[in-house]
Amino acid sequence: MINTVTINNMDEIFSLLKDYNYIPSLDRYRSPYLYRGLSNDDYSLETSLQRNSKNKQSFIEKNILRNFAKYVEICDVPLEKSIWRQMILGQHHGLPTRLLDWSYSPLIGLNFAVSEDSPKELDKHDCILWKINIEEINRLLPDKYRKILQDENAIMFTVEMLEKHINTLDEFDGDIAKSAILLLEPPSLDQRIVNQYSYFSVIPLEMQNIEKFLNDNTNDTYKYIISKDLRWEIRDFLDQQNISERTMFPGLDGLSKWLKRYYYVK
Repeated sequence: MINTVTINNMDEIFSLLKDYNYIPSLDRYRSPYLYRGLSNDDYSLETSLQRNSKNKQSFIEKNILRNFAKYVEICDVPLEKSIWRQMILGQHHGLPTRLLDWSYSPLIGLNFAVSEDSPKELDKHDCILWKINIEEINRLLPDKYRKILQDENAIMFTVEMLEKHINTLDEFDGDIAKSAILLLEPPSLDQRIVNQYSYFSVIPLEMQNIEKFLNDNTNDTYKYIISKDLRWEIRDFLDQQNISERTMFPGLDGLSKWLKRYYYVK
């Protein structure tokens, strides 16, 4: 089920930052969670491909990726031959894909939850922070996929692992149907992916309702609804932690967006 929690004060925010466990076999502390921030509590968990292509996803996705690989101005032979690299690079640049962005860092999840195109919208509505358990999501994978992770001693797939074992999206959709979500660690294409501690979930086309899937098949999924009255305070707290548009989107665009918001007069 999805555990829905309403957050109304900063102490509850700070408690989110302690979501890690001691692992005796490692003698280290590790977190089993990924986070995704949504800036409006009206927004649902859906991929950009679902929003863009509705019930024609199967037909349109192939056209989108084929033409993306054809027109992209990058001399990258693996891009032409790898559907996984096409999706990741496309997602990174705003292409509609079946990928959902996540971060290993709750701070970065919070950053996207309290981000707006216009600062004047920041205190107009509540926002959401989603949290999923990596181990719980992996247990839902078919045996074939769990064996790949076990053999690689990995907790998430890489592009290289997918290229080695799953040749096409049709094969992936046939294997998964609507019974699981695959978690993917992208290659470090640029500093933005590195800074955002980015991961992706790969959603099978047959899964039309991601939230229903999580509600029916997981017990450690959380949907934190964060009060609009906290959003400016969280935003200012994150700035102090060096989590801002400037660091999330390195370059002049991110710098300009950060300065616009940082010096906004309420």
